[in-house]
Amino acid sequence: MSKLSSIVGSSREINELRALIQIVGPSDSTVLILGDSGTGKELVANALHGCSQRAGAPFIPVNCGAIPRELLESELFGHRKGSFTGAISDRKGRFELANGGTLFLDEIGDMSMDLQVKLLRVLQERTIDPVGSTQSMDIDVRVVAATHKNIEQLVQEGGFREDLFYRLNVMPMQIEALQDRREDIPVLFEHFANHYAKAGQPPITMASGSMQLLLQYHWPGNVRELSNLVDRYTALYPGQQVDLRKVPSSMIPSGIRTVTDNNSADALAALMTGFNTVDSHDQPNTQPQAASIDEPSATAADEPVDEVQRVIMLAQGGGSFPEQGMQLKQHLLEIERSLIKQALGRAEGNVSKTARLLNLQRTTLIEKINKYGLSEGP
Repeated sequence: MSKLSSIVGSSREINELRALIQIVGPSDSTVLILGDSGTGKELVANALHGCSQRAGAPFIPVNCGAIPRELLESELFGHRKGSFTGAISDRKGRFELANGGTLFLDEIGDMSMDLQVKLLRVLQERTIDPVGSTQSMDIDVRVVAATHKNIEQLVQEGGFREDLFYRLNVMPMQIEALQDRREDIPVLFEHFANHYAKAGQPPITMASGSMQLLLQYHWPGNVRELSNLVDRYTALYPGQQVDLRKVPSSMIPSGIRTVTDNNSADALAALMTGFNTVDSHDQPNTQPQAASIDEPSATAADEPVDEVQRVIMLAQGGGSFPEQGMQLKQHLLEIERSLIKQALGRAEGNVSKTARLLNLQRTTLIEKINKYGLSEGP
């Protein structure tokens, strides 16, 4: 049961997955694990093995998509000496190595059609035929397969055998993507921080505002991407609190940088449009409050209308708010470009001085200068 501890998370989806592993694990039923790349399909397969009566026997993984198709048959079923060029001795395949235990066939959707036929026969007959052998060999192996592909669609398109699909899909298990169970992100972060912490040093932590960015990010690489990110920051900032505002932009996933830019735009939008709307008989509260990216809603409600118009006029170089309105997001980008351009002029083109004027990281400013084409002059 200790393998269950590797399935980290507190979300409903993860709790249900752990419960299902405890139910399915002790059986000998074939399992098909479905989930995006990086969600931890091998961890689930290993946990199933650890919960079974086969836990004391080998757990053998093989990635069907990482082995050339002409070698995969030998890799799975073994071969006899002289069966092909380079076969200088007998070699056991993964099925034979896993005898008595569990064989994990990862990325089963990448297996060629001819090999699918042979795998189907193995699952039906419980025997293997090593390449170059004239005798079949009995095997006692539980098969757990996994894929990130839509395997039912592959079946409909003729890319995967329907009879093999039903043979594998005895016990289907779905692992949800990390973006669909965001409450697991802080738990996983802490888990990986403890895992990567160097001896004698505390694990890294994440500043609250930065953790909010992690919670908003869509995590295309799923749990594997989060693990790699924590590994990176542990190496860069051992035992420290990580503040993404102080991390070089090259060390931040581009998607998180996008979230940061959107938050900045949203904060400015709140500053400009979130003032009180009152009728002519009411008196608005004119006490301004400092803008904050972390808490935009707390900054804008009391901003006076004339200050909003002043910011717009500053960006446009004069004029008044257009009667027909405007595209707010595009206008905010124009405001940002205008302010960066003015700060560059004030600093006579000195990027470091401009960054200080705008309270930005130098690397972030350089990215924005390139984004708006300001490096080529006005």
